[in-house]
Amino acid sequence: MLHRIDNTQTSDSAPGYIVVEGPIGVGKTSLARRLAKALKCQMVLERPDENPFLERFYRSRRQYALPTQLYFLFQRVRQLQELKQSDMFSPVRVADFLLEKDALFAKVTLEDDEHRLYQQVYSQLIIDAPLPDLVVYLQAPLDVLMDRIRKRGVDYERYIERDYVQQLVDSYMTFFYQYDNAALLIVNAAELNFADREDDFQTLLDHIRKIRRGRHFFNPLSSA
Repeated sequence: MLHRIDNTQTSDSAPGYIVVEGPIGVGKTSLARRLAKALKCQMVLERPDENPFLERFYRSRRQYALPTQLYFLFQRVRQLQELKQSDMFSPVRVADFLLEKDALFAKVTLEDDEHRLYQQVYSQLIIDAPLPDLVVYLQAPLDVLMDRIRKRGVDYERYIERDYVQQLVDSYMTFFYQYDNAALLIVNAAELNFADREDDFQTLLDHIRKIRRGRHFFNPLSSA
């Protein structure tokens, strides 16, 4: 079940609950951190380093897909439940994941019998997830994603394979093509650096403040 957080918004304020999404390496966590800092708001971030199966998954996807996926499912549900129970008067919240992404990853990583088991587990969970006011979907070509993954130097990520990232890119595109649960901003992030270039970030932030509904596209030239 999804529900919308009741945040009072004015015409010049940011949407009340913002989610940044996109495939591995696209920069969603960096952008979420900057948004939370600029908006002085609560932040909910994925914690992949806590998943004890993740490194083994990147080394051997077939063998460790199911425990990796189930760990992430339980973790994400717990985080969103904590968000729901937190300060309801916070004007803005920012997260770097949608709960729906869990099913997206599960479909990519799991074999058919494992996926059926995953769906049974998912269906038994009591999920009352907050519904975003705005989703910022970051896109970038595969070569850009692989280069960013390499440059950030996370040890276990050196095992990530191109075909896996490409499958995620394709799955995200399919998912957001039909997404209509919230206002959606699709961002071409291939040439933008929201973490280090202030002009890139401020231009996007100004755009975000104006969005309340519908589907939007953000494809400016980088300031670099």
